[in-house]
Amino acid sequence: MKKTLLLMTALALSGAAFAKLPPPSDEAKAKAAEAAAKAAHGNKVADYLLCKSREKVAAHYYRTNGKGKPAPKEATPACADPGPYKPAEQAAAPAAPAAAKPAGKG
Repeated sequence: MKKTLLLMTALALSGAAFAKLPPPSDEAKAKAAEAAAKAAHGNKVADYLLCKSREKVAAHYYRTNGKGKPAPKEATPACADPGPYKPAEQAAAPAAPAAAKPAGKG
């Protein structure tokens, strides 16, 4: 009896898990896109800091344990600083007023 009741309760509650959510609003979509852009920029900053620390460790290694050997001439990409985070609204805002500049009286 208890097993049957437990099974019936589990089946009733699992039906709610298959309910469809309403589509997100435009505001929610914009907020999600902004969060994704911010996370992507954070990843670029982390990659830059990792690259700089690798260069620092390699320079220290060649200075102390390299016994005067120069660093290998293998092509390694330079560390690219991503700069400060700029929201999409701020990045697009300066271009819009310049394009919509009213014509002077003449």
